[in-house]
Amino acid sequence: MQRRHFLAAATWPLLGCSQPGEITGGFTGQDPERGHRLRDATAWPAPTVFHRTDVLIAGGGVAGLAAARALRLKGRDDFALLELESEAGGNSRGTQMGGIACPLGAHYLPLPSDDAPEVQDLLEELGLRQRIAGRWVYDERHLCHSPQERLFFNGEWQDGLLPVNGVGPQTLAQYRRFSALVAQARQGARWRIPVSKWPLAVESIALTAITFEAYLNQNGLTDIHLRWYLNYCCRDDYGVGIATVSAWAGIHYFASRHGFSAPGAQAHESEGLLTWPEGNAWLTRRLAAPLKERLHTGRVVLRIASQKHGVEVDAFNTATQQVERWHARRVIVALPIFIAARVVQNAPDVLRQVAQRTVVAPWLVANIHIKAPLDDRLGAAPSWDNVIYDAQANAGGALGYVDASHQSLHPVPGATVLTYYRALGDVPGGPGAGRRLLLEKPWSAWRDATLAELSVAHPDLAGKTTRMELTRYGHAMAVPVPRQGLDSIRQGRVHERLSFAHSDWAGYSVFEEAFTLGHGAGLGAAW
Repeated sequence: MQRRHFLAAATWPLLGCSQPGEITGGFTGQDPERGHRLRDATAWPAPTVFHRTDVLIAGGGVAGLAAARALRLKGRDDFALLELESEAGGNSRGTQMGGIACPLGAHYLPLPSDDAPEVQDLLEELGLRQRIAGRWVYDERHLCHSPQERLFFNGEWQDGLLPVNGVGPQTLAQYRRFSALVAQARQGARWRIPVSKWPLAVESIALTAITFEAYLNQNGLTDIHLRWYLNYCCRDDYGVGIATVSAWAGIHYFASRHGFSAPGAQAHESEGLLTWPEGNAWLTRRLAAPLKERLHTGRVVLRIASQKHGVEVDAFNTATQQVERWHARRVIVALPIFIAARVVQNAPDVLRQVAQRTVVAPWLVANIHIKAPLDDRLGAAPSWDNVIYDAQANAGGALGYVDASHQSLHPVPGATVLTYYRALGDVPGGPGAGRRLLLEKPWSAWRDATLAELSVAHPDLAGKTTRMELTRYGHAMAVPVPRQGLDSIRQGRVHERLSFAHSDWAGYSVFEEAFTLGHGAGLGAAW
């Protein structure tokens, strides 16, 4: 997916669609100015409001919410949670467009294995699974309905995301070769999620030292269709492609869950996934609801300082424009590592070292409200996940879209919201290029580029689009690059009166990692 430049307004005459001025929208979901206050401010006013609590949680993403739940389960009510945005949930928040719920970020959760009992317990608590006749049964209303995924390839939609329609025997042979390598990896080591709880197998450690691209080269896997698919998978899960992520991450994507099934081979049984119109906000809102007055949104954490008899935390209240000072017995730092390293005074060496090595990927999420169903007659039926093949796209290109109405049982399709994702972690120009692009490029240019890309498969999209809202994540997720993160997973997460809990400590960003780390930090702080 090599998209060196984005199609601008000049593409509209080629599309034969409505003019972009008829589509309203703007940036929403994240307020970059709040986070940048911490970076740009040279001085802050003295605290004028003072609070005291037993445990303070800094950060209201999945890890922070999991820590709060763990404290509640232990009967501890004397705690508070500070969150930067106006709603807790981090990358797992949601919104509505035209009365239709849709995600602002993470949009599904694979069914957790027995390696993630903390997440399994949460799903049981929320009524998503129950034991019937000795076996676990999931509520089918929340399981992703079929058809789940399709790919626009060679001019039509095909079932599944691996390119198969019309590919040659050499491509199929390479699919089988990669499938055999994944099977071999699964036999040689246990690939777990979350990884933060378990030591890496010896076979896995060697894969952390090289890129996934180097691994594929070593094994003679050069087919353009296979590489497109593997590149897509890495960009979809990690925000960057095979040239950047470690070989461990590339193999882990398949070996930890469903393997890799070559066409014609016996397919691995899918583990299934849970999804909701609003994405994982369905989960985070239920985690946040019991907190009530203990959840303090719109707070920019400025300073965390361990002292002899506790921890002192200063936070800027964006509503009152005042600095608040909190005194706590313990603090759970559920902040991204690069922020934690900035605000923790006298930070432990391991925090600074991991922060220096951590690479983060920026993302763009576009919610597109359409007033009528798209004309979708070419090949496979409309699915939950829809991806457009582009052999030339790579840096900054599209990842496809999910349909917010896919779980609906309404017999007649109508208006819906398409949530489109774009990973910007490997935009040419260095690590910060994607973030600069997010800040500098106007909403209208992103709108035009998004509609132009999707119109390859949906020529009627622009004419049916009424509104597009864009959410920018400048520091969306940690990237599992070679020799990064994995050697620090079990180091430095407890320091004096501080406990660190964020998916960054796992070296990559998935719900199970964040939740398990937060849960453990909450249990530790309860004592």
